Amino acid sequence: MNRLYHVPLSPFCRKVRLTLAEKKIEVTLIEERYWEQSREFLQRNPAGKVPVLRMDGRTLSESQAICEYIDDKYPEPPLMPKRAEDRFEVRRLIGWFDDKFHAEVTSKLLYERVNKKIMGRGYPDSKNVKSGASRIKYHLDYMAWLLEQRRWLAGDVMTLADFAAAAHLSCLDYISDVDWNRSAVVKDWYAKIKSRPAFRTLLADQVPGFPPPRHYANLDF
Repeated sequence: MNRLYHVPLSPFCRKVRLTLAEKKIEVTLIEERYWEQSREFLQRNPAGKVPVLRMDGRTLSESQAICEYIDDKYPEPPLMPKRAEDRFEVRRLIGWFDDKFHAEVTSKLLYERVNKKIMGRGYPDSKNVKSGASRIKYHLDYMAWLLEQRRWLAGDVMTLADFAAAAHLSCLDYISDVDWNRSAVVKDWYAKIKSRPAFRTLLADQVPGFPPPRHYANLDF
């Protein structure tokens, strides 16, 4: 039995969930209160982070390493290109979203509005929230620039770069922090991703105390 230790509104966990679902790999989701740093969890991943995937008799950690392992082990449908140049662009964009976007936007909005309350770490920092709300505009504009030249973020086919971006935006969409009216091309791209069968479990997520907006699970948002 495959098991994924995760939290519902983690973009890193969601990226792995999308990859597993796209490959039609069944997995049991186990919510992990990783911030409590339990001894059992630290034995699974000494870094104390989610996601952690138990698969093929192995315990796997670090979201990008997990996703590429899955893509290598289960190559259909492919989520990484064959050409070195194209693989570079996919990894560059994953780094953009998992590092820059995460630091400038996700951590400032999602973590302040949701994670602090769940973890019992106080109230949102208004300066961080204001900063995140400002910076997301820059990132949406950058995505629009890419998508005006390409069918998908990294090129003409869907890749892990699209899943990385969608994982972050889906978390922020859950708390109504994405202005979909800012760019029609970005909204169309997200609608394509959102309508895939792989996205269904994400749209069914419910976080106690934080009900999603009406449009969250609506494919015609």
